[in-house]
Amino acid sequence: MEIFVLYVLGFISAGFITALSLVVLRPFLSRWLLDKPGGLKKHSTAIPTIGGIGIFIGFLSSLVLIRLCTNFPSGTLHSLRGILLGGLLIFVMGLADDFTKPRGLPIWLKLCMQATATAALIHYGVVIQVFQNPWISWPLTFLWVVGLTNAFNLLDIQNGLCVTQALICTAGLVLITLPQEYIYVNFAALALGGACLAFWPVNHSKTKPAFLGDSGSNLLGFLIASLSLGYGYSTRSNWGFLAPLWMLAVPLFDTAFVSLARLLKGKNPLKGSDDHAALRLKQAGWSSTKILIIFALAGIICNTVAFLLTRSSSQTVLLIFILSVVTGGLLTRFLLKQEPNS
Repeated sequence: MEIFVLYVLGFISAGFITALSLVVLRPFLSRWLLDKPGGLKKHSTAIPTIGGIGIFIGFLSSLVLIRLCTNFPSGTLHSLRGILLGGLLIFVMGLADDFTKPRGLPIWLKLCMQATATAALIHYGVVIQVFQNPWISWPLTFLWVVGLTNAFNLLDIQNGLCVTQALICTAGLVLITLPQEYIYVNFAALALGGACLAFWPVNHSKTKPAFLGDSGSNLLGFLIASLSLGYGYSTRSNWGFLAPLWMLAVPLFDTAFVSLARLLKGKNPLKGSDDHAALRLKQAGWSSTKILIIFALAGIICNTVAFLLTRSSSQTVLLIFILSVVTGGLLTRFLLKQEPNS
Protein backbone atom coordinates (compact mmCIF):
# COMPACT_ATOMS: atom_id res chain seq x y z
CA MET A 1 0.00 0.00 0.00
CA GLU A 2 1.28 3.47 -0.90
CA ILE A 3 2.73 5.38 2.04
CA PHE A 4 0.54 8.44 1.35
CA VAL A 5 -2.59 6.28 1.52
CA LEU A 6 -1.42 4.92 4.87
CA TYR A 7 -0.86 8.44 6.16
CA VAL A 8 -4.41 9.41 5.21
CA LEU A 9 -5.76 6.17 6.69
CA GLY A 10 -3.94 6.82 9.96
CA PHE A 11 -5.27 10.37 10.20
CA ILE A 12 -8.88 9.50 9.35
CA SER A 13 -9.04 6.33 11.46
CA ALA A 14 -7.73 8.17 14.53
CA GLY A 15 -10.39 10.84 14.12
CA PHE A 16 -13.21 8.37 13.53
CA ILE A 17 -12.30 6.14 16.49
CA THR A 18 -11.88 9.16 18.79
CA ALA A 19 -15.30 10.55 17.84
CA LEU A 20 -16.92 7.13 18.25
CA SER A 21 -15.23 6.56 21.62
CA LEU A 22 -16.47 9.87 22.98
CA VAL A 23 -20.05 9.04 22.03
CA VAL A 24 -19.91 5.52 23.47
CA LEU A 25 -18.06 6.38 26.70
CA ARG A 26 -19.96 9.53 27.70
CA PRO A 27 -22.97 7.74 29.31
CA PHE A 28 -20.70 5.46 31.37
CA LEU A 29 -17.96 7.83 32.52
CA SER A 30 -19.61 11.22 32.83
CA ARG A 31 -20.80 10.57 36.39
CA TRP A 32 -17.24 9.99 37.66
CA LEU A 33 -15.15 12.28 35.44
CA LEU A 34 -16.55 15.76 35.92
CA ASP A 35 -14.90 19.17 36.01
CA LYS A 36 -16.97 21.23 38.41
CA PRO A 37 -17.03 25.05 38.49
CA GLY A 38 -15.03 26.85 41.16
CA GLY A 39 -11.73 28.62 41.67
CA LEU A 40 -10.13 29.32 38.30
CA LYS A 41 -12.85 27.31 36.53
CA LYS A 42 -15.46 29.74 35.27
CA HIS A 43 -17.80 27.39 33.35
CA SER A 44 -21.34 27.38 34.73
CA THR A 45 -22.02 23.61 34.95
CA ALA A 46 -20.01 20.44 35.54
CA ILE A 47 -18.53 19.13 32.27
CA PRO A 48 -17.21 15.59 31.60
CA THR A 49 -13.41 15.29 31.31
CA ILE A 50 -13.44 12.37 28.87
CA GLY A 51 -11.55 13.99 25.99
CA GLY A 52 -8.21 12.47 26.96
CA ILE A 53 -9.69 8.97 26.95
CA GLY A 54 -11.13 9.39 23.47
CA ILE A 55 -7.89 10.84 22.10
CA PHE A 56 -5.80 8.06 23.64
CA ILE A 57 -8.05 5.34 22.22
CA GLY A 58 -8.12 6.94 18.78
CA PHE A 59 -4.37 7.54 18.70
CA LEU A 60 -3.47 4.02 19.83
CA SER A 61 -6.04 2.28 17.62
CA SER A 62 -4.84 4.16 14.54
CA LEU A 63 -1.22 3.11 15.09
CA VAL A 64 -2.25 -0.52 15.67
CA LEU A 65 -4.28 -0.44 12.43
CA ILE A 66 -1.35 0.99 10.47
CA ARG A 67 0.96 -1.61 12.00
CA LEU A 68 -1.34 -4.35 10.70
CA CYS A 69 -1.26 -2.78 7.23
CA THR A 70 2.51 -2.39 6.88
CA ASN A 71 5.85 -3.51 8.27
CA PHE A 72 7.76 -0.78 10.06
CA PRO A 73 11.57 -0.96 10.16
CA SER A 74 12.75 -2.46 13.45
CA GLY A 75 14.36 0.82 14.59
CA THR A 76 11.08 2.65 13.99
CA LEU A 77 9.12 0.16 16.09
CA HIS A 78 11.70 0.38 18.87
CA SER A 79 11.30 4.16 19.17
CA LEU A 80 7.53 3.95 18.88
CA ARG A 81 7.35 1.40 21.70
CA GLY A 82 9.10 3.87 23.99
CA ILE A 83 6.66 6.64 23.10
CA LEU A 84 3.63 4.39 23.57
CA LEU A 85 4.87 3.01 26.89
CA GLY A 86 5.65 6.46 28.22
CA GLY A 87 2.37 7.79 26.84
CA LEU A 88 0.46 5.03 28.62
CA LEU A 89 2.08 5.95 31.95
CA ILE A 90 1.23 9.63 31.45
CA PHE A 91 -2.33 8.80 30.44
CA VAL A 92 -2.87 6.62 33.53
CA MET A 93 -1.40 9.36 35.73
CA GLY A 94 -3.72 11.98 34.24
CA LEU A 95 -6.73 9.69 34.48
CA ALA A 96 -6.01 9.00 38.16
CA ASP A 97 -5.71 12.75 38.69
CA ASP A 98 -9.09 13.30 37.02
CA PHE A 99 -10.76 10.56 39.09
CA THR A 100 -9.48 12.05 42.35
CA LYS A 101 -10.57 15.64 41.65
CA PRO A 102 -10.94 18.16 43.17
CA ARG A 103 -8.01 17.13 45.34
CA GLY A 104 -6.07 15.31 42.62
CA LEU A 105 -2.74 13.54 42.88
CA PRO A 106 0.11 15.18 44.84
CA ILE A 107 2.59 17.12 42.72
CA TRP A 108 5.53 14.94 43.77
CA LEU A 109 3.77 11.78 42.57
CA LYS A 110 2.90 13.31 39.20
CA LEU A 111 6.49 14.47 38.70
CA CYS A 112 7.77 10.99 39.58
CA MET A 113 5.45 9.37 37.05
CA GLN A 114 6.41 11.91 34.39
CA ALA A 115 10.10 11.21 35.08
CA THR A 116 9.45 7.45 34.82
CA ALA A 117 7.69 7.91 31.48
CA THR A 118 10.62 9.98 30.23
CA ALA A 119 13.04 7.29 31.42
CA ALA A 120 11.11 4.83 29.23
CA LEU A 121 11.71 7.15 26.26
CA ILE A 122 15.42 7.30 26.96
CA HIS A 123 15.59 3.51 27.37
CA TYR A 124 14.15 3.13 23.86
CA GLY A 125 16.55 5.70 22.40
CA VAL A 126 14.20 8.69 22.10
CA VAL A 127 16.50 11.45 23.34
CA ILE A 128 17.75 14.90 22.37
CA GLN A 129 20.16 14.19 19.52
CA VAL A 130 22.21 17.38 19.52
CA PHE A 131 24.57 16.11 22.23
CA GLN A 132 26.08 12.64 22.01
CA ASN A 133 27.20 12.60 25.64
CA PRO A 134 24.39 10.97 27.71
CA TRP A 135 25.37 13.04 30.76
CA ILE A 136 24.16 16.04 28.76
CA SER A 137 21.46 14.61 26.49
CA TRP A 138 19.60 12.62 29.16
CA PRO A 139 19.08 15.48 31.68
CA LEU A 140 18.05 17.80 28.83
CA THR A 141 15.58 15.17 27.62
CA PHE A 142 14.08 14.98 31.11
CA LEU A 143 13.72 18.77 31.25
CA TRP A 144 12.24 18.95 27.76
CA VAL A 145 9.66 16.18 28.10
CA VAL A 146 8.60 16.80 31.71
CA GLY A 147 8.54 20.55 31.09
CA LEU A 148 6.32 20.30 28.01
CA THR A 149 4.04 17.71 29.60
CA ASN A 150 3.28 20.25 32.31
CA ALA A 151 3.26 23.17 29.86
CA PHE A 152 0.34 21.68 27.92
CA ASN A 153 -1.42 20.93 31.19
CA LEU A 154 -1.00 24.58 32.25
CA LEU A 155 -2.20 25.76 28.85
CA ASP A 156 -5.49 23.94 29.39
CA ILE A 157 -6.80 26.89 31.40
CA GLN A 158 -9.33 27.94 28.76
CA ASN A 159 -11.48 25.80 26.54
CA GLY A 160 -9.76 24.99 23.25
CA LEU A 161 -6.29 26.42 23.93
CA CYS A 162 -4.52 23.13 24.58
CA VAL A 163 -6.09 21.00 21.84
CA THR A 164 -5.71 23.82 19.28
CA GLN A 165 -1.99 24.13 20.02
CA ALA A 166 -1.67 20.35 19.79
CA LEU A 167 -3.27 20.42 16.35
CA ILE A 168 -0.94 23.17 15.18
CA CYS A 169 2.16 21.48 16.59
CA THR A 170 1.34 18.11 15.01
CA ALA A 171 0.82 19.88 11.68
CA GLY A 172 4.19 21.58 12.17
CA LEU A 173 5.86 18.24 12.87
CA VAL A 174 4.40 16.72 9.71
CA LEU A 175 5.33 19.78 7.63
CA ILE A 176 8.95 19.54 8.75
CA THR A 177 9.42 15.75 8.72
CA LEU A 178 7.25 14.51 5.85
CA PRO A 179 9.65 15.18 2.95
CA GLN A 180 12.29 13.00 4.64
CA GLU A 181 9.84 10.18 5.53
CA TYR A 182 10.55 9.90 9.25
CA ILE A 183 7.99 7.10 9.41
CA TYR A 184 7.04 6.80 13.06
CA VAL A 185 7.05 10.58 13.60
CA ASN A 186 4.78 11.10 10.61
CA PHE A 187 2.34 8.32 11.49
CA ALA A 188 2.17 9.22 15.17
CA ALA A 189 1.83 12.96 14.49
CA LEU A 190 -0.93 12.39 11.93
CA ALA A 191 -2.75 9.98 14.25
CA LEU A 192 -2.55 12.46 17.12
CA GLY A 193 -3.65 15.30 14.86
CA GLY A 194 -6.63 13.30 13.62
CA ALA A 195 -7.67 12.46 17.18
CA CYS A 196 -7.37 16.11 18.25
CA LEU A 197 -9.33 17.30 15.24
CA ALA A 198 -12.17 14.91 16.09
CA PHE A 199 -12.23 16.12 19.70
CA TRP A 200 -12.16 19.84 18.81
CA PRO A 201 -15.89 20.23 17.93
CA VAL A 202 -16.86 18.16 21.00
CA ASN A 203 -14.71 20.46 23.13
CA HIS A 204 -16.71 23.44 21.82
CA SER A 205 -20.15 21.82 21.66
CA LYS A 206 -23.00 23.93 23.03
CA THR A 207 -25.15 20.92 23.97
CA LYS A 208 -22.79 18.10 25.03
CA PRO A 209 -19.30 19.53 25.56
CA ALA A 210 -16.35 17.63 26.99
CA PHE A 211 -13.01 18.73 28.38
CA LEU A 212 -9.61 17.15 27.83
CA GLY A 213 -9.02 16.55 31.51
CA ASP A 214 -5.54 16.05 32.91
CA SER A 215 -5.39 12.71 31.10
CA GLY A 216 -5.70 14.57 27.80
CA SER A 217 -3.59 17.68 28.38
CA ASN A 218 -0.68 15.75 29.93
CA LEU A 219 -0.85 13.11 27.19
CA LEU A 220 -0.77 15.72 24.41
CA GLY A 221 2.24 17.46 25.96
CA PHE A 222 4.15 14.22 26.45
CA LEU A 223 3.47 12.83 22.97
CA ILE A 224 4.31 16.05 21.14
CA ALA A 225 7.46 16.57 23.21
CA SER A 226 8.50 12.98 22.47
CA LEU A 227 7.79 13.19 18.74
CA SER A 228 9.73 16.45 18.49
CA LEU A 229 12.85 14.47 19.47
CA GLY A 230 12.46 11.98 16.64
CA TYR A 231 13.82 13.95 13.68
CA GLY A 232 17.22 15.17 12.54
CA TYR A 233 16.38 18.85 12.14
CA SER A 234 19.87 19.85 11.00
CA THR A 235 19.93 17.90 7.73
CA ARG A 236 19.63 21.16 5.74
CA SER A 237 20.76 23.80 8.24
CA ASN A 238 23.24 23.63 11.10
CA TRP A 239 20.77 25.62 13.19
CA GLY A 240 17.81 23.36 12.51
CA PHE A 241 18.12 21.76 15.95
CA LEU A 242 16.53 24.95 17.35
CA ALA A 243 13.29 24.29 15.47
CA PRO A 244 11.47 22.47 18.33
CA LEU A 245 11.91 25.53 20.57
CA TRP A 246 9.90 27.61 18.13
CA MET A 247 7.52 24.79 17.22
CA LEU A 248 6.44 24.60 20.85
CA ALA A 249 7.04 28.27 21.68
CA VAL A 250 3.44 29.03 22.72
CA PRO A 251 3.16 26.46 25.54
CA LEU A 252 6.77 27.13 26.55
CA PHE A 253 6.20 30.88 26.75
CA ASP A 254 2.93 30.45 28.62
CA THR A 255 4.61 28.26 31.24
CA ALA A 256 7.59 30.59 31.58
CA PHE A 257 5.29 33.59 31.96
CA VAL A 258 3.08 31.95 34.59
CA SER A 259 6.17 30.92 36.58
CA LEU A 260 7.68 34.42 36.33
CA ALA A 261 4.42 36.13 37.33
CA ARG A 262 4.07 33.89 40.37
CA LEU A 263 7.69 34.34 41.44
CA LEU A 264 7.40 38.13 41.17
CA LYS A 265 4.50 37.92 43.61
CA GLY A 266 6.42 35.65 45.95
CA LYS A 267 4.22 32.67 45.09
CA ASN A 268 5.23 29.04 44.55
CA PRO A 269 5.41 28.58 40.74
CA LEU A 270 4.04 25.03 41.16
CA LYS A 271 0.87 26.23 42.90
CA GLY A 272 -2.19 27.23 40.89
CA SER A 273 -3.09 30.90 40.42
CA ASP A 274 -4.86 33.19 37.96
CA ASP A 275 -1.59 34.48 36.47
CA HIS A 276 -1.97 32.62 33.17
CA ALA A 277 -1.54 34.66 30.00
CA ALA A 278 -5.05 33.74 28.80
CA LEU A 279 -6.64 34.79 32.09
CA ARG A 280 -4.75 38.08 32.09
CA LEU A 281 -5.91 38.80 28.54
CA LYS A 282 -9.47 38.09 29.65
CA GLN A 283 -8.90 40.51 32.53
CA ALA A 284 -7.91 43.11 29.90
CA GLY A 285 -11.31 42.69 28.26
CA TRP A 286 -10.52 40.14 25.56
CA SER A 287 -13.20 37.58 24.73
CA SER A 288 -12.51 33.85 24.94
CA THR A 289 -12.89 33.56 21.17
CA LYS A 290 -10.40 36.36 20.53
CA ILE A 291 -7.89 34.80 22.94
CA LEU A 292 -8.23 31.42 21.23
CA ILE A 293 -7.68 32.98 17.80
CA ILE A 294 -4.63 34.97 18.97
CA PHE A 295 -3.07 31.88 20.54
CA ALA A 296 -3.76 29.90 17.37
CA LEU A 297 -2.21 32.58 15.14
CA ALA A 298 0.82 32.71 17.42
CA GLY A 299 1.17 28.94 17.17
CA ILE A 300 0.94 29.01 13.37
CA ILE A 301 3.54 31.78 13.14
CA CYS A 302 5.92 29.99 15.51
CA ASN A 303 5.59 26.69 13.62
CA THR A 304 6.22 28.49 10.34
CA VAL A 305 9.38 29.97 11.87
CA ALA A 306 10.37 26.47 13.05
CA PHE A 307 10.06 25.25 9.47
CA LEU A 308 12.23 28.14 8.23
CA LEU A 309 14.88 27.38 10.86
CA THR A 310 15.46 23.96 9.33
CA ARG A 311 16.40 25.69 6.07
CA SER A 312 17.97 29.00 7.18
CA SER A 313 21.45 30.51 7.12
CA SER A 314 23.21 31.75 10.26
CA GLN A 315 22.28 35.36 9.47
CA THR A 316 18.58 34.50 9.15
CA VAL A 317 18.65 32.50 12.38
CA LEU A 318 20.23 35.45 14.21
CA LEU A 319 17.52 37.78 12.91
CA ILE A 320 14.80 35.34 13.96
CA PHE A 321 16.36 35.05 17.42
CA ILE A 322 16.55 38.83 17.92
CA LEU A 323 12.97 39.39 16.74
CA SER A 324 11.73 36.57 18.98
CA VAL A 325 13.48 37.91 22.08
CA VAL A 326 12.15 41.43 21.48
CA THR A 327 8.61 40.14 20.82
CA GLY A 328 8.71 37.90 23.89
CA GLY A 329 9.97 40.75 26.06
CA LEU A 330 7.28 43.17 24.88
CA LEU A 331 4.57 40.55 25.31
CA THR A 332 5.78 39.72 28.82
CA ARG A 333 5.76 43.41 29.78
CA PHE A 334 2.23 43.85 28.41
CA LEU A 335 0.89 40.77 30.22
CA LEU A 336 2.49 41.70 33.54
CA LYS A 337 0.54 44.96 33.46
CA GLN A 338 -2.74 43.07 33.21
CA GLU A 339 -3.16 42.28 36.91
CA PRO A 340 -5.78 39.62 37.73
CA ASN A 341 -8.64 40.64 40.02
CA SER A 342 -7.51 38.41 42.86
